[in-house]
Amino acid sequence: MPVDTSPRSTTWTFVDGEWISGNPPLIGPTSHAMWLGSTVFDGARWFDGIAPDLDLHCQRVNRSAQALGLKATVSAEEIEALSWEGVKRFDGRTAIYIKPMYWAEHGSFSVVAPDAESTRFALCLFEAPMGDPKAASSLTVSPFRRPTLECMPTDAKAGCLYPNNARMLVEARKRGFDNALVRDMLGNVAETASSNIFMVRDGVVFTPASNRTFLAGITRSRVIGLLREAGFDVIESALTLADFQAADEIFTSGNYSKVVPVTRLDDRDLQPGPITAKARDLYFDWAHSNGDA
Repeated sequence: MPVDTSPRSTTWTFVDGEWISGNPPLIGPTSHAMWLGSTVFDGARWFDGIAPDLDLHCQRVNRSAQALGLKATVSAEEIEALSWEGVKRFDGRTAIYIKPMYWAEHGSFSVVAPDAESTRFALCLFEAPMGDPKAASSLTVSPFRRPTLECMPTDAKAGCLYPNNARMLVEARKRGFDNALVRDMLGNVAETASSNIFMVRDGVVFTPASNRTFLAGITRSRVIGLLREAGFDVIESALTLADFQAADEIFTSGNYSKVVPVTRLDDRDLQPGPITAKARDLYFDWAHSNGDA
């Protein structure tokens, strides 16, 4: 039986100068991206009439394209303007995921390397409700690791990185957890399988220092800045599993759900803490005041 390729929510995609509804067939079996993985993307959010840090997400997708050997064919400003144009095609009741993408259509250098001149661009927007503000996450330590820049293009938000994250999630879910706490090749904590990670100890906030094994996210940077402005000490440093096992609070940050408390790490239960709640409040207060409505 053929697989249903229709999107799972209302979806609009801008490609080759026009808006198309649904899930248009853009990548064929001979496309470089189909068989050799030359895709990059980014993800911003629209909700409550705002799109926090949309400009930064549009800038980052262009940096990702260049890091993967593609050509950024659309300016960040144009992507941002197209995003707002796309938002108007929705009914405004459900949150939207904004996903600009680049990929190579052809290869060069014995096919394996992408041909930058064949770079294509698409901007996909689809309905995706925001996470439950009362939701929490459980974590287990993953047996899999984050690669280094010498192994993979960790300086890009590249599609080829995500199968590794996917197996982290699948393995964690099989053991009854929502997500996985992931280490780098030195054994220090890097992130979760789908978000950046923070911990609190004695009122001080800690997060793994960006060492180019994980994408130091836009929401992560925003949360760090807001907490510091509010008077909290936020330290970026190398952190071990023992550090997290001794933490008073743990929370994650990411574009999809913003700030989420962790209430279980392997066999240890935690409570959503006051600094986690403050981080979430600070983020959404800032977003509603500065979200470029």
